[in-house]
Amino acid sequence: MNDATEHSDATPDFDGPTRSGFVALIGEPNAGKSTLTNHMVGAKVSIVTHKVQTTRARIRGVAIEGASQIVFVDTPGLFNPKRRLDRAMVAAAWGGASDADVIVLLIEAHRGITDGVKNILKRLNDIGEHRKIALAINKIDRVEAPVLLALTKDMNERYNFVDTFLISAEKGHGCDALRAWLAKELPEGPWLYPEDQIADLPVRMIAAEMTREKLTLRLHQELPYQLTVETEHWEERKDGSCRVDQLIYVMRDGHKGIVLGHRGDTIKAVSKASREELEEFLGRKVHLFLQVKVRPNWLEESERYSEMGLDFRDGN
Repeated sequence: MNDATEHSDATPDFDGPTRSGFVALIGEPNAGKSTLTNHMVGAKVSIVTHKVQTTRARIRGVAIEGASQIVFVDTPGLFNPKRRLDRAMVAAAWGGASDADVIVLLIEAHRGITDGVKNILKRLNDIGEHRKIALAINKIDRVEAPVLLALTKDMNERYNFVDTFLISAEKGHGCDALRAWLAKELPEGPWLYPEDQIADLPVRMIAAEMTREKLTLRLHQELPYQLTVETEHWEERKDGSCRVDQLIYVMRDGHKGIVLGHRGDTIKAVSKASREELEEFLGRKVHLFLQVKVRPNWLEESERYSEMGLDFRDGN
């Protein structure tokens, strides 16, 4: 993770050594990686919906545990890619894993060892045993204890994890133990980010992700993966508020009608929900303006990938 810059004034004084490093959360789509990131950080920095494949960029959330600064890399879910965007997302996920100091494989207790999990385990073997790789079994409240114990045993027989954690990212069960373990496993060194920074994403991108999440929730199965949101303009106002102009790109004219909704009901609801969440996040008044544009080939435009924190070339 060589794109992080050290800040000489970032690390507060501690009696003992400070630690910092990157933790990559990997797993299948919808395994709970974004929910876990947000719980660990204590703020919403990653898009969380019931839809799979909603995390496109490697969103970093920064958590403090004692003298350790843990930088979480919330990667896109690992799946069998078919489109350019899918391939770029999977490449970003494995890129985040290969660069991290610690990797946590997150699986769902009630789904068990799926074909997707088996494929991830094969890839982990290729990364090498010198990596610190832990297992976190999520959504433990959905299964009985015997099933959970059997799954834990089976997974550890398939791969030599350094430790295993049974958690519920949504309810917070087991998350404190995981965070404490991560804190002591990171290498000694100065903190990478200022103490009050919770994410290294530009606020413009966080704002765009918030709007995209609201669209995903509102549109359900209709076209969540065929649209993207960009923050086109950000204006700071003298009264302390800000004006935010965002573009929603869709692929067809029919999609534009779906996003707008009957008499503009859908876009109004999305705008209201996104504005309210952004105001809570920033702690001030926000004037949000959304515009929908048809851009048939946005999935093949390199600048769209840059906006999402993905490498266009990885989609080849």
